Amino acid sequence: MVARAARGASGLSVEGPAPASGSGSKLKAVLLAAAMAFLALNVWTGSPLLALWIGSRVQGEESQPSMGAFAVVIVALIAFSMGLYQLLKLTMHAYQEATGTTPTVRTHAPWLRSMRGERPDRRAAAARISGAEKVVVATVLVAAAAFEIWFFFLSGSSIGGSGGR
Repeated sequence: MVARAARGASGLSVEGPAPASGSGSKLKAVLLAAAMAFLALNVWTGSPLLALWIGSRVQGEESQPSMGAFAVVIVALIAFSMGLYQLLKLTMHAYQEATGTTPTVRTHAPWLRSMRGERPDRRAAAARISGAEKVVVATVLVAAAAFEIWFFFLSGSSIGGSGGR
């Protein structure tokens, strides 16, 4: 992989991967963005539904839910969500490598910085979110909007025991 050198504010050279060029790399970036959207959506929808389905299989035909079924749902939800999160991190890293947006400089949290009156770092104010982060944020916003539309307009009223509006 070809590396590019950039000069930071301190004059030190920072090495980072050069962005890939060509239609193959653009297709790879689009496919990775689609995979990130799929994984981010399944963290909110697929993981809970799969955990509930597994819990319903453990429960069986009994009318009252058992503590075992609740425990299975909770453990399955944690396991599936963590697994999807790890896959999302790997996909996001691959997307950053494919697009050449891998961060090269580590930043310090504001509460770990010195309070001796140094000048604020203007480069930190210019930081932008990456394309991978934009995909995840857009997926969460679409999922939240879809839930609100369903909840307020399509779900029916559970107040008063009626089946619908």
